[in-house]
Amino acid sequence: MKIYTRTGDCGSTGLFGGPRVSKDDDRIEAYGTVDELNACIGTARSTVVSEQVDGQLQQIQNELFSIGAELATPEPDQHEMRIINATHIARLEQWIDEHEATLSPLKNFILPAGTSAATQLHLCRAVCRRAERRVVTLVRRHEVSVTEELIVYLNRLSDLLFVLSRVANRDAQVAEVHWERPST
Repeated sequence: MKIYTRTGDCGSTGLFGGPRVSKDDDRIEAYGTVDELNACIGTARSTVVSEQVDGQLQQIQNELFSIGAELATPEPDQHEMRIINATHIARLEQWIDEHEATLSPLKNFILPAGTSAATQLHLCRAVCRRAERRVVTLVRRHEVSVTEELIVYLNRLSDLLFVLSRVANRDAQVAEVHWERPST
């Protein structure tokens, strides 16, 4: 099977089980940003992260792939594409709580800085927030059936990625860089 099909050469792409749409369609932007997030998480995994964190990130990557498939499908219920539910969100919250319990309380805003792993995880957090915004835009502008759990999942995931960036710095014994208000 060839990797190229030439069907997208005119600026359109096919949805799963559905019509062709412009490559700048809100749906494409939403699942494309989820795909970008997945790639960013893969990059973060290639840095020095603990075995536990690596396993969690791999599980998240599989879930993000499923989210992308759901967003790429005009009728996700007909194709049994809905995967994310309250159990997935509860697991992310559990991981956040477990990791936060090992960190010193946050008393300042911190900059996305420190180790390579920490900064990659901060980048993942920022891309995750954008993915969440793109999904919200998709739902707001179009009659697209997206579950509330999918949006909540992305929101919790960005929180987890923030916490994991702190864990990466702590594990490497690298101090967090606190935000300092610029002088006027």
